[in-house]
Order: sequence, then C-alpha cells, then structure tokens
Amino acid sequence: MKFAGRIAVFGGRDITEEIYNDTVEIGKQMANENWLVFCGGGEGVMEAIAKGVSMNNGVCIGILKDKDFQSGNEFLSIPISTGLDITRNALISYNCDVGVAISGAYGTLSEIAFTLAQDKPLISYNSWDVANSIPVDSISSLIGEVKNCLNQ
Repeated sequence: MKFAGRIAVFGGRDITEEIYNDTVEIGKQMANENWLVFCGGGEGVMEAIAKGVSMNNGVCIGILKDKDFQSGNEFLSIPISTGLDITRNALISYNCDVGVAISGAYGTLSEIAFTLAQDKPLISYNSWDVANSIPVDSISSLIGEVKNCLNQ
C-alpha cells in the first residue's frame, strides 16, 4: 500500500472533550489524505486520532509502551508492542515525515524534541510552544501545514 505521507501524532492521555473531538476530526482528514498515521497507541489523543483514522478507513499504527500488544486502544489498525515504556517515544518520531503535537504533557514534549532534533517539521495544535515548531489554531490550518511540509 502506498501512502502520501507518514505522520506521527503526539498527545496527552488526559484531555478535554473538545480536544478529543477535534483529534477525531483530524484523524478523519488524515485518512482522507491517505497518510499513514503513527501514535503511541494509548488513551486520550492517541485513541482519538486512531478512532478518526479508522472511521475513514485509514491506517493507524500504535507504537505501544507495553510488552502486550493488546494494551493498545481498540481503534488501532496495527498495534506494535515494544516493552520500552516512554523510550518508545523516539521510535514514533523516527517513523514520520511530519510530527503533530496535540495537547500533551512531558511525554509529548519529549516526542516534540525527538522530532525537532531530526530536523523534521513539527506542527503544534493546543500544545507546547517550542522554537522551530509550527503553531496552528484550527484543524484546517493543521492539515494545510502538514500538506505544505510534505510538499517541501
């Protein structure tokens, strides 16, 4: 299967209903663009992005922190167990063309750092304000920025 881009979505477990719903919509639009989506495979943003991607028949790979692949959320297309706990965050960013941070705490910040350290574009939606990231304030601008980054 050929994909138009590889997008890693980073984000927190504890999020608002608004962020959850926005992230589901982002996932739907990413599936429509035929982007392969990676995430940490857990709850919160990770569940919401996988749910949105699956609703529009896309593919979402969850790089899980646990040894048991069944620990991933129910919407993942492919759960990959690692047993690496939070060190798996590096694997998520290594597999993308573009990183997208949505909400999140320190785990998300580490994923942002791994992505930027590789000179990959990082788009931030209601997340950390970090130098060299691309802040966006709407779903449409997020999708537009991902497209711009993939076409560079």
